[in-house]
Amino acid sequence: MSISHAPPGSPGPDISRISASKADPDARSDEPAPLELLPLVPTSSRRTRVPRWLRRTTGPLVLLALWQLLSSTGVLTSDVLASPGRIAHVGWDLIDNGSLPSAMTTSLQRVAIGLLLGTVIGTGLALVSGLFRIGEDLVDAPVQMLRTVPFVGLIPLFIIWFGIGEAPKVAIITLGVTFPLYLNVYAGIRGVDSQLIEAGESLGLTRWGLVRHVVLPGALPNAMTGLRYSLGIAWLALVFAEQINADAGIGFLMVQARDFLQTDVIVVCLIVYAFLGLLADFVVRTLERLLLQWRPTFTGR
Repeated sequence: MSISHAPPGSPGPDISRISASKADPDARSDEPAPLELLPLVPTSSRRTRVPRWLRRTTGPLVLLALWQLLSSTGVLTSDVLASPGRIAHVGWDLIDNGSLPSAMTTSLQRVAIGLLLGTVIGTGLALVSGLFRIGEDLVDAPVQMLRTVPFVGLIPLFIIWFGIGEAPKVAIITLGVTFPLYLNVYAGIRGVDSQLIEAGESLGLTRWGLVRHVVLPGALPNAMTGLRYSLGIAWLALVFAEQINADAGIGFLMVQARDFLQTDVIVVCLIVYAFLGLLADFVVRTLERLLLQWRPTFTGR
């Protein structure tokens, strides 16, 4: 006779398991074996990873190969569009004789001055209009009216006002840069969450403190987008500006090539425009990644 010392109400020992273990010491228990944990691997990482720089250069290389093929087969004649080999040869000649580096320096100076003036004017107007209601009443309506006027149509008026020197060219670039920056910075300021403003006020921030720590950081993503867009407009405005009464710059080379029907030189100048615009966009995107590290965003899969 055995006496159980288990407390009342508690389940007793499993007699069948105990008896089975006594009968067969090598018998396995009914408990399942521990599951082996496998690491979860995202679907994107299970694919064959191709370097991103290779994927980004595939499209231009395919386009370049197609261009060369059409030129070699005679579909594209040299009078319509020169072959990539011919363009590379002409570009090297322009670099060797110094005409292309000199033109690039002149064009970069014009874009830099116009971009600086347009950034200061556009950002300043956006701050006045976005931070103050009286500023919005006084500034926003005139800016919206001027924004709808094509800046290219103002070239004859700028020539009358500023002459045929550098001033009208810089003025066109400045005008083209001002409005995209104004719209994006203004939208960024007015897009700041009002609850953040109330939280800053409850923490005792002054008006300048709210602007510095809440409004400006909240408007920075829109400002960087506006700067990227303004750079594209700046190069577009430079093309129009250098087509009129220019004695130096990339546009001047294009005008000379047009007069002599040199399509290869024109294409070289267009490639230089595109390269400079791509380089400027890369600089702004790098600056955007540095300034907006606090903002986690979706980068694609």
